[in-house]
Amino acid sequence: VDGKWYGLGDFAGADVLLIVFTCNHCPTAQAYEDRIKKIAADYRNKGVAVVAISPNDPKAVRLDELGYSDMGDSFEDMKIRAKDMEYNFPYLYDGENQKVTQSCGPMRTPHVFIFDKQRKLRYEGGIDDAEKPALVKSRDARNAIEALLKGEKVPVDRTRTRGCSIKWSDKRESARQSLAMWAQEPVALEMIDAKGVEQLVSNKSGKLRVINIWASWSGPSADQLTEFVTANRMYRKREFEMITISADSPSRKGTVLSLLRKQQASCRNYLFDSQDEYRLMAALDKDLLGGVPYTIVVKPGGEVIYRRLGTVDPLELKKAIVGYLGRYYK
Repeated sequence: VDGKWYGLGDFAGADVLLIVFTCNHCPTAQAYEDRIKKIAADYRNKGVAVVAISPNDPKAVRLDELGYSDMGDSFEDMKIRAKDMEYNFPYLYDGENQKVTQSCGPMRTPHVFIFDKQRKLRYEGGIDDAEKPALVKSRDARNAIEALLKGEKVPVDRTRTRGCSIKWSDKRESARQSLAMWAQEPVALEMIDAKGVEQLVSNKSGKLRVINIWASWSGPSADQLTEFVTANRMYRKREFEMITISADSPSRKGTVLSLLRKQQASCRNYLFDSQDEYRLMAALDKDLLGGVPYTIVVKPGGEVIYRRLGTVDPLELKKAIVGYLGRYYK
């Protein structure tokens, strides 16, 4: 992600080389990010090099596999992830042809391979024996590093891995089929009044709600519906709900429904039952003076944790969603 190409020769001075195959989207991989950073920091001056490689073909990842992440596994997303998490090790992309991944054979993300000075494989498997830090009993990767630095035999040279499957390129067809399947989902449009909008915002559902106000006469708001469709497909298997409300005149119901169908918006969709846009805005957010598009993210109980007047930044919106829902399995 730093714009450089890397090979084994770049780590020739290291007595121990730890390669971890990991990725952006996997909740288990995310759960181990801080532990990988800690290993890199603790052993940086002890002759240990840590390298992370993303093995996944980003086009082989289904949207519904991204429910614990705010981004996918593309090279550009990797750059953002490394910056956000302040990675202190090289983060390398192998998703283009997956040749390095094929040569090593990782089964999951994360999957660790530790090599000695002669680059003979001495350990492979998990970083430790529990995804949740409080449950860890055996720090297997650290134990292997310590043994190699002392010139001793690694106590356990292979352990099981846990995490997400490698997204090999042959899974692209599955990702394509999922898009085709979602495109066939029915799209409906209901009418809603000011009281109904207020009830949506009060959010007694127990789910995190994203509510987007848009209109067919507002080009930017209609165009960005695709971002809300994407977010819905990513997070709807969790405690999450996507809602759109059109500020169009009730007489334009057919046009609104047509646009929603074009965008494959199979979430909950409403059309406000009045042409009074300001009444709609007051029902949604009393501090809002007006404007379309407008988006809020509402916690169960009605607390608004994100507001955006104008088109949303998709990454910013997803970070707000994942910030509440969480990145890890519970």
